[in-house]
Amino acid sequence: MAKPLVSDGLWERIEPLLPVVERRFRYPGRKRVADRDVLTGILFVLKTGIPWEDLPQEMGCGSGMTCWRRLRDWNDAGVWERLHQVLLDELQDAGQLDWSRAVVDSSHVRAKGGRKDRSLARRPAPAGLKAPPDLRRAGHPLGRDVDRREPQRHHRAPVARGQSPADRALRQFRPKTLLADRAYDSRRHRQALKERGITPRIAKRKTEHGSGLGKDRWVIERTISWLHRQRRLDRRYDKRADIHEAFLTIGAALICHQQLQHSFC
Repeated sequence: MAKPLVSDGLWERIEPLLPVVERRFRYPGRKRVADRDVLTGILFVLKTGIPWEDLPQEMGCGSGMTCWRRLRDWNDAGVWERLHQVLLDELQDAGQLDWSRAVVDSSHVRAKGGRKDRSLARRPAPAGLKAPPDLRRAGHPLGRDVDRREPQRHHRAPVARGQSPADRALRQFRPKTLLADRAYDSRRHRQALKERGITPRIAKRKTEHGSGLGKDRWVIERTISWLHRQRRLDRRYDKRADIHEAFLTIGAALICHQQLQHSFC
């Protein structure tokens, strides 16, 4: 028998984070589809990459639009960010986060079109989508971000981040060393890391390959491949970037949950 997409352990962590929606007393309308069933539909779309309208009705998850709306609403409520943070806290308590080294990298996926909040008519589609996750030494996805800009030769984003789980974790714990490839080689990045007491190990541009960082950086390449195994993350079909970012956060949270269960395959 196939494993359920939403296991009891995963549901126990998600259920307290979901906003409670009271049913109207007057004109209640159609009964709301159960949250666990809708979550099953969301994970099915994430793992298979099928269009929302092709979600099988036999699964009992409601329509594809119902799952899409619930994904949007829960993302706006910060459910996925809190879930990722909860799982990271559990990994930290279990001693599975190694803060001696951290790794950063990015991945470009083909984007069919769209913008951050809605579709963009009569404009050329972006060439790609950049999703750089931050990883601990063991390969746990600590943070991620979505950049709609066209692929750049060098990454010019500042080191300082916003309010993601990575930022909250870095305020409490800081890695001793940060590893990155030559795309992140800049004086600004190195200086910002040193000000935070982090030793940068970044390959230098215009030098021969063979810096030796590959023996430590392989964990991020592996974790990016884990993310791309979720077919919805291998290529962007969603016109709204916040929906794609919600899927990306869920994918990172699922990896953390599987690491906790020691059943990643």
